[in-house]
Amino acid sequence: MSVRVRRIYDPPEPDDGLRVLVDRLWPRGMTKEEASYDEWPKGLTPSTELRRWYHGHEGSFDDFRSRYEAELREPGAAELLDGLRRSAREGPVTLLTASRTPETSHAAVLAELLTH
Repeated sequence: MSVRVRRIYDPPEPDDGLRVLVDRLWPRGMTKEEASYDEWPKGLTPSTELRRWYHGHEGSFDDFRSRYEAELREPGAAELLDGLRRSAREGPVTLLTASRTPETSHAAVLAELLTH
């Protein structure tokens, strides 16, 4: 199973497979044509409250991860996560984020959940 995280601002690569935008907000300065994405499941993104809490530096990445995983266990998000997991079993999936630090973002949490 191949799941990777890339910045939405990076040009598409031939081995990206299914390109999934995993940010709740549209990336700044990016047009829909430039983004080159296949899906945008907003129900998989962290809630506005959680996103603001984390970006307000009120907690650690581990705290964020725990809260985000709890959100992903809710029925709608869990169903979307299962669908994305099925897609990852069928071929490569690239999770796209505008985050400057993808390794400590919700995209990294999603990638880990999809591969385990």
